[in-house]
Amino acid sequence: MDFEAVIGLEIHIKLQTASKMFCACRNDIFALGPNESVCPICMGFPGTLPVVNKKAIEYALRLALALHTQIAECTKFDRKNYFYPDLPKGYQISQYNEPLATNGFVEFLVDGEVKTVRITRLHVEEDAGKLIHEKGNTYIDFNRAGTPLVEIVTEPDFRTPQEVSSFLRELQQIARYLDVSHADMEKGEMRCDVNISLRPQGQHEYGVKVEVKNMNSFSAIERALVYEIKRQSQAIEQGEKIIQETRGWNDDQGLTESQRSKEEAHDYRYFPEPDLPPLKLNKNFVQSIAEQLTELPTAKRLRYQTTWKIKEDDARVLATDKKLADFFEAVVEQTNDPLKSANVILHTILHHVHEEGKTIADLRFSVSDVAELIQQVNKGALSMSALKMVLEELYQQGGNVVEIIKQKGLQQVSDRGEIENICREVLRENGSLVQEYKGGKTKVFGAFVGQVMKKSGGKVNPSVVNDVLLKLLEQ
Repeated sequence: MDFEAVIGLEIHIKLQTASKMFCACRNDIFALGPNESVCPICMGFPGTLPVVNKKAIEYALRLALALHTQIAECTKFDRKNYFYPDLPKGYQISQYNEPLATNGFVEFLVDGEVKTVRITRLHVEEDAGKLIHEKGNTYIDFNRAGTPLVEIVTEPDFRTPQEVSSFLRELQQIARYLDVSHADMEKGEMRCDVNISLRPQGQHEYGVKVEVKNMNSFSAIERALVYEIKRQSQAIEQGEKIIQETRGWNDDQGLTESQRSKEEAHDYRYFPEPDLPPLKLNKNFVQSIAEQLTELPTAKRLRYQTTWKIKEDDARVLATDKKLADFFEAVVEQTNDPLKSANVILHTILHHVHEEGKTIADLRFSVSDVAELIQQVNKGALSMSALKMVLEELYQQGGNVVEIIKQKGLQQVSDRGEIENICREVLRENGSLVQEYKGGKTKVFGAFVGQVMKKSGGKVNPSVVNDVLLKLLEQ
């Protein structure tokens, strides 16, 4: 029997505000020791009152607008009650039946094809603390308690593990483009729970849902889904009943393990947060945030391909990081040459950047330096090999483009008279090859070019050399 997977996601993204969601404690928890960023509010002391972080709401709205959701005119916070050691208040301030945003969608690419997933809701909440298990002991670090999160819930629109990982990569890029989160999965800044069920091909009813947790990379999510699809398929074919449960991903063993059954939904006893009034979102405030949104990765990739004729793979790389995309577009603005700009950035500049584990922001040269080099190539004053030599010098030492070209004697000769003299000399010295060429052995043409380049020290313009040689040989 052929089965179809039905997959939905619940994603948490940490917002990179300066302070926590409801107090003034620092939010850069990775720069601090355990329990150094805590106060009576995020520790849940009696009598303390939370205050909403305005910047967190702005960041959440950026994401909500980028995901094409409908923004609520009025939203409220709720208490989600459950007891766990790293939840100091005994409840989490979250949003239940009046979330910040609902009914959106995201477009993303899978093997060059545009896919769409529906977004059910996006809401704001605070994170819990962190349990640390060491040598038989368990410690609690409350630094993370109270940090701002958005939770994004999708409809069950995914059918393959690849679609899931492609969407999550797109969502991570969106969060980074909007500058609302680093969304680093290894640091827990972006976390994802996957709900998956199987049904026979052609059946409309959903199967029994299984939730998979504890995945901290895109590859782990793909592998967990591949495993779970295989596990559930085999179980159904053998007549076993799939039970609704939560399973954890064991990355070392490459399998999911049962953690707890979920025969009934948890009763979190939600009720409106009594210490926070409903939040009314002014239309002008929302509109001002919408007007500040940047072009998002998928739109940028498609624009590079359609408008600038950049190859699909190159467009994908250029649009992956916003700083890289901004650098590329700034170079194009000065050169008006998207293809050569892309070629230089992807195959020369990024080679150095990736080799040393740095980013485009670490370069010792500017957009204008790169544009100047490309313009020098386009007007025949510099060869591509010389351009790479100048960029190497700039990358290692910095400096001035024009001065480096002069110091290293890299100016390319494009003067036709000077090049013609060298070409005539080469042809006089190779009379037998000239006769072979005129006898139909045109492959020897490369030998002429090579000798001209050698005599000139590699400084002559190859395209001019080819043109002059052809005309001389035709005489």
